[in-house]
Amino acid sequence: MSQSAVNQSGQTQEQTPTLRAKLRKSERSYKFKSLLLIAPLFLFVLVCFAFPIGTLLSRSVDNPDVNTALPATVEALALWKGKSLPNEHTFEALVIDLANAKENGQIGALAKRLSYEIPAYRTLISKTLRNLPASDVASKRDALIAIDSSWGELNYWKALKQASAPLTPYFLLAALDHRIDSATGNIVKADPNQSIYVDIFARTFAIGAVVTLLCLVLGFPVAYWLATLPEGKSNLLMICVLLPFWTSLIVRTAAWVVLLQSDGLINRSLMFLGLIDAPVQLVFNRTGVIIAMTHVLLPFMILPLYSVMKNIPGNYVRAAISLGAHPFVAFWRVYVPQTFAGLAAGALLTFILAIGYYVTPALVGGAADQMVSYFVAFYTNKTVNWGMASALGSLLLIATLLLYGVYGKLTHPNQSRS
Repeated sequence: MSQSAVNQSGQTQEQTPTLRAKLRKSERSYKFKSLLLIAPLFLFVLVCFAFPIGTLLSRSVDNPDVNTALPATVEALALWKGKSLPNEHTFEALVIDLANAKENGQIGALAKRLSYEIPAYRTLISKTLRNLPASDVASKRDALIAIDSSWGELNYWKALKQASAPLTPYFLLAALDHRIDSATGNIVKADPNQSIYVDIFARTFAIGAVVTLLCLVLGFPVAYWLATLPEGKSNLLMICVLLPFWTSLIVRTAAWVVLLQSDGLINRSLMFLGLIDAPVQLVFNRTGVIIAMTHVLLPFMILPLYSVMKNIPGNYVRAAISLGAHPFVAFWRVYVPQTFAGLAAGALLTFILAIGYYVTPALVGGAADQMVSYFVAFYTNKTVNWGMASALGSLLLIATLLLYGVYGKLTHPNQSRS
């Protein structure tokens, strides 16, 4: 018997490594199959989300125009200290680079980029190209200064060197109404006639906050009503909440233009009821933008609130009332705190969508009601200023991430402390 037990023990010890190997092989196979299942989703997120955002962030600091058009000049300016005019070799390199840039069709991008530093640079480049010194001219420096005295000013050369850096904070600073002074190298406020973006961001956040607040005021009672109804009626009414998603955003916005215009249904109804004597301006202004955006974004507030309220037991409020609490006090101090997760999620989702809206303010609002997204589209489609469009988009993305971070700390305070 003892010999048989020893043999069984030996066989068990021999089988144990084999079983472990098979288990590890099975786990590796399971992980590999799991990775294969999520690979399409990962590639989709990488190609359609991560890559565009990375490109957006890079274009906001990318600065290739001057380096591409004036390579020899940029190389010559690398060792220039900026205390006096560059040497003759730098002027010669500039003449050669300008001639080559004209042949290669790079003058437009070059003049455009340099005009961001000094607006008169565009005229200076055009004037210089029309009178470009010949190759046999003894002093290119004297010839360029004779064409325009600006080539004899340090500010223009400092601006040229500043614009030649491969990466630049120019667009991000411009999006915050600041710039780098080419004479001193310090960050200063932009000129008053160019300082518009801080006001645009303030307008965007203000409209987003008002729309979010209105969606909360209107959406909370609707979500509470849906959560307390029987399931059959609740599902039927939920279709009405989801109905706007079945209609194009442009169609809904155009419908509000028709409703809000001077002879539209709303003004006619108000005049019929005797509430107003003359039509009220409700379209192509801030009021129309807020009304239309609130209607479009209201479901994004109702749905998170409803999903949370549906899981809140009604016994808590009834217990508080049975213990002597006023119904409103019981509702406010017992029920409402349990909805904070849905309230925060709905408010965050609504606000993030609101600050990125483009179509509705563009169609319903006036010139003073356009938001950041309008100017992103303007710089992308009309002026083809990818740097400025990317900078505005990047700042909007940063604001969104900060909001999400605040939301994470508010909803998970214990995790942040640990």
